[in-house]
Amino acid sequence: MIKRIWHGWTTHANADRYESLLKEEIFPGIEAKQVPGYRGIQLLRREHADEVEFITLMGFDSLDAIKAFVGEDVTVSDVPDKAREVLARWDAHAQHYEMREQRRY
Repeated sequence: MIKRIWHGWTTHANADRYESLLKEEIFPGIEAKQVPGYRGIQLLRREHADEVEFITLMGFDSLDAIKAFVGEDVTVSDVPDKAREVLARWDAHAQHYEMREQRRY
């Protein structure tokens, strides 16, 4: 499995709005695409003194599955316009890691 990792940051004032947008619109939109090899998404949130950081971890069977999701350049970030309105900054490129082991937690 390949994990696709992406970071976005927003203000404290926009953090709840952004999280709701992810959960109510963006994640369901990703799922609706029914990309073969897509295995799910996780959302992490961390409060900093001056901003709020979000990390998404998406699971895919292979780089080919990621290509089906974003196109030939698998590093390209897909940031919808609604997200850009509330994010202060974001990764222009996602990182990909081969998952070597997973244990229960």
